[in-house]
Amino acid sequence: MSDIAILKEMINETATVPLQNLHDKMQVTLTEPPPVDYSVTINGMPHNDDVIVIKADAFNSPKTVFKGNRGECKRADFVIVADTENKKVILCIEMKGGKGGSKKEIIQQLKGAECFVAYCRKIGQSFWEQQNFLSDYVYRFVSIREISIPKQKTRIERPTSNHDRPDRMLKISSPNYLNFNHLIAGR
Repeated sequence: MSDIAILKEMINETATVPLQNLHDKMQVTLTEPPPVDYSVTINGMPHNDDVIVIKADAFNSPKTVFKGNRGECKRADFVIVADTENKKVILCIEMKGGKGGSKKEIIQQLKGAECFVAYCRKIGQSFWEQQNFLSDYVYRFVSIREISIPKQKTRIERPTSNHDRPDRMLKISSPNYLNFNHLIAGR
């Protein structure tokens, strides 16, 4: 059984985002519900059997256990796990409607999503008895801002190295057109 198939067994459908087929090309629309109420569409998604899109912030905050003084109760908005022909990738995405959110807060949210995936990995290893579950995937971290501002040319601030750590996230402003392969590409 593939890692994606295990995740689809593990994660409730209410915590996932379905792909849409538009002219034989897959896309996903990531939506933040009201009161913020904005969305971003990512085109060029892998085939449905090769990807799962998880609403990471649907996972209840662990603040009943942790104090949260260092941001350990935060999570990014979405996690996309994909097994493509070229790369196995875990993409953590934090979205902001305007310029809101400090860099420190966004890093904490991306770290929280990374911890959520680590928890899922441990569940797969223990309960599905798959010792290599999600072990050969690379991480990519993306911050998307100014979503609710009228569309203009998408601005991408490329990190000086791979966006493989929360503190080296790929920063995107005023997203008009996003492509999955551009989000997961390394330097």
